[in-house]
Amino acid sequence: MFCAAKPPGSVSPAKRQIREVKETKITINCVTFPLPGEGPEQQLLKPNEWSYCDYFWADKKDPQGTTSVAGFEVLLQKQLKGKQMQKEMAEFIHERIKIEEEYAKNLSKLSLSPLALQEEGTLGEAWTQLKKSLHDEAEVHLKFSNKLHTEVEKPLLTFRGDNFKKDLKKYDHHIADLRKQLMSRYAGVEKARKALADRQKDLEVKTQQLEIKLSNKTEEDIKKARRKSTQAGDDLMRCVDLYNQTQCKWFEEMVTTSMELEKLEVERIEWIQQHLRQYTTLRHETDMFNQSMVEPVDQLLQNVDPSKDRELWVKENKTSEVRPVDMDI
Repeated sequence: MFCAAKPPGSVSPAKRQIREVKETKITINCVTFPLPGEGPEQQLLKPNEWSYCDYFWADKKDPQGTTSVAGFEVLLQKQLKGKQMQKEMAEFIHERIKIEEEYAKNLSKLSLSPLALQEEGTLGEAWTQLKKSLHDEAEVHLKFSNKLHTEVEKPLLTFRGDNFKKDLKKYDHHIADLRKQLMSRYAGVEKARKALADRQKDLEVKTQQLEIKLSNKTEEDIKKARRKSTQAGDDLMRCVDLYNQTQCKWFEEMVTTSMELEKLEVERIEWIQQHLRQYTTLRHETDMFNQSMVEPVDQLLQNVDPSKDRELWVKENKTSEVRPVDMDI
């Protein structure tokens, strides 16, 4: 478990035996991490899920390498980018709607064209039906554009309104405040560590002076210096304990909040998926309606009969069935 209690029997650093200790941890930007290959191997909180709560603990340097961005800030930027992508998708659908509306307008206008109005017979019937189908098709595309607006564009625009960014700011401020507290605790640790080093150095100097009789310091002076060194060690332990408690709190809130952001991202993707699928459904319906309008035209075209058309035209426009004959002398 990350937030471990202080082990029983812990003693002040001032009372520990001085010896070489191999470093197993490193503190980066006031957050303490294990060194690679040191200590027990950490297990992912959510193995095999690529969860946010497992991969954003360290800060990330910008491309120039001059500044660093907190891992949590990377998650927030992902949320803002998702909001922008959602907006751009809505704009794309809006442009698609405009194309449909213009197409419907042009189809309707073309259906009223007088071109080839005088065509006759079975071919004339097929031609008339074809022109009528353009008007019907225009209606279908107009309905398609209206449904795109209400069932795709509008939901994409209204999903997570202005309050969404306010909620993200709350998350940001909460985690940032905890991080500031951690920085303050770390500064306290460093100050206490320096104070302990100074006290230990002072004790060491006084002890050496007494041993070589360079000073008339009494044993009481040594005891006093030793007490101050011990107190400095206790202060360091207290500061480290406060630091660990603060880091534990930050850790817990990072897990909780990153999981909430992960849930929000899943909801966003599923919402967009649902409404883009609605787009394809409406598109298929439009194709089916258009196909049903083309079928009568296709049927009439199959029934076009040049011989019958010729017969009808001849009957209506013939001038005479009597053929010329030779002139007599």
